[in-house]
Amino acid sequence: MRAVITGGTKGIGLSVAIALGKAGYHIILTGRSQERGDSAIKVLSEQSVSVEFILANSMVEKDINQAFDQISKKYDSIDLLVNNIGGLVGRQRFEKMETSFMRNVMALNFDSAFFASRAAIPLLKKGLNPSIINYSSIATTSGGGIGAGIYAASKAAIEGLTRALAKDLAEYGIRVNAVSPGTIDTDFHAATDRTIIESWKDSILMKRLGQPAEVASVIEFLASEKASFLTGEIIQVNGGQAFI
Repeated sequence: MRAVITGGTKGIGLSVAIALGKAGYHIILTGRSQERGDSAIKVLSEQSVSVEFILANSMVEKDINQAFDQISKKYDSIDLLVNNIGGLVGRQRFEKMETSFMRNVMALNFDSAFFASRAAIPLLKKGLNPSIINYSSIATTSGGGIGAGIYAASKAAIEGLTRALAKDLAEYGIRVNAVSPGTIDTDFHAATDRTIIESWKDSILMKRLGQPAEVASVIEFLASEKASFLTGEIIQVNGGQAFI
C-alpha cells in the first residue's frame, strides 16, 4: 500500500506518517523544505517506516503536478492521499485584510488540496481501497478567532470540496472524508503565549489539548477497510470543544 502525505514532515502530518507506516503503508511525503524532508525521513526510518520525500510546494500547481508525474513514473498506483498541508498564516480582520493575505490563506488551505486531489485521481483509480482524507477545522463551526476568519472560510471550503469529491469519485470506488481537529498541541500555535494556550483547556470537555497521534489514529481508521462504508463525512476530533 502507498500513501501520499502533503506537508507531512512535522506535527500532525508526521504523526500520520508514523501511524500509516506502522500500518503497512509505504509513505511518500511532499514538502517545501528539503531539510525538513530529510529530518522526517530520519525519524520515520528509525521507526522502520518505508518512506521517501519529494520536494514540492503544494500551493503551486506546476510543482504538485510534477510531483505526481514523478510518482506515476515510479508506481502504477497509490492507495491514499492525505491533504495534510495547511495553516493559519497570520491574523487579519476583514475590514483591513490585504487581498494578498486572503489569497495566501486560501492557497495554503484550499488550493493545495484541490491541486493534489486532482493530480492523484488517476493513480487512486488503480489503488486498493483508495481514499482521500482532507483536514477541516473546528474554526468552521466557531468562525475562527479574532483575525482568523479567512482561515475558517478556507476550511469551510475544504468541507465543501470533501463532499463534492466524494460524490464525483464514488463511481471509481474512491472514498473522500475529512477530519476536523480542535485544539491540538503542535507548533501551529507557536506564536501564541503558552499561558493563553493552557487557558483554552477550559473550553474543551476533556479539559486538555489534543495530541497529534489522536488525530493520526482517526486518519488511520478512515483509510482502513473498517471505514469502507464512510465517504463524504467530516469527523470531529476535538475532545468535545465544539459543544461548549
